[in-house]
Amino acid sequence: MPHLPDVELWSVPAFLLLTALELVSYRLHPAEESGAAGYEGKDAATSLGMGLGSLAFDALWKIPIVAVYTAVHELTPLRVPVLWWTLPLMLLVQDFFYYWSHRGHHVVRILWACHVVHHSSRKFNLTTALRQPWTTLTVWPFYVPMIALGVHPAAVAFCASANLVYQFWVHTERVRKLPRPLEYVLNTASHHRVHHASQGGYLDRNFGGILIIWDRIFGSFVPETERPVYGLTKNIDTYNPLRVATHEYAAILRDLRAARSWRERAGRVFRGPGWQPGPPPRAPERPAEAPAPARERAA
Repeated sequence: MPHLPDVELWSVPAFLLLTALELVSYRLHPAEESGAAGYEGKDAATSLGMGLGSLAFDALWKIPIVAVYTAVHELTPLRVPVLWWTLPLMLLVQDFFYYWSHRGHHVVRILWACHVVHHSSRKFNLTTALRQPWTTLTVWPFYVPMIALGVHPAAVAFCASANLVYQFWVHTERVRKLPRPLEYVLNTASHHRVHHASQGGYLDRNFGGILIIWDRIFGSFVPETERPVYGLTKNIDTYNPLRVATHEYAAILRDLRAARSWRERAGRVFRGPGWQPGPPPRAPERPAEAPAPARERAA
């Protein structure tokens, strides 16, 4: 097994330092003056609580995921060694599959029920990056192709952690825009603000993790023009971590109980989060009976 560093653990001091600096910046230049969403105590505490909870649940989900990944890796005859030149290629491939995982978690409702947690804050600051779901068991299938191609599960985990660490800094309004070449290639704070916005033209855009080029290639890129409004199209108005983690699953169950057909039930689970069934088909009208001929009526 390759020995790779725990990038998330090593990044914790940087997370704390950057969050402290951002918080101080809002003290010196309040959100009302800058137009930024800023910080709110209960919201930040909820994000931290969601982050801590995700660590516990991820440790639980890791058991079946590692078992599946290990089985796939043992079955494939392919092997990709972890070398100085293969690791960047692994990061590139992982970022590609991350794009599709992220996009899938926006357009399939049962997957959105997991990812909606990350979008549930109406604030946008570095603590928002820590607002992670507790049901990430839906993510692992997107990376099975990497394992099947011979990448060791530990290398996939390393790449996924590096991707997550990179995305920490893009959750801020204090960084406006980078030089144009970087904005063209990388996922930046400007691009990710669009992703977290709730207004129509920004919905379901900019899914990239480290690179934004996937969005440019597959037609999901939108630049930041108007100021984003953060949160959900229907906000949940709660700071309870348990409700934040489960509210969309509860909504799916309510919709399933009220569904009128199996087709509607399938749509409630596998169609988009905003999908609604059409009106029930109308019963065919019976044709009006033709009037009797005049002589019959006379008889």
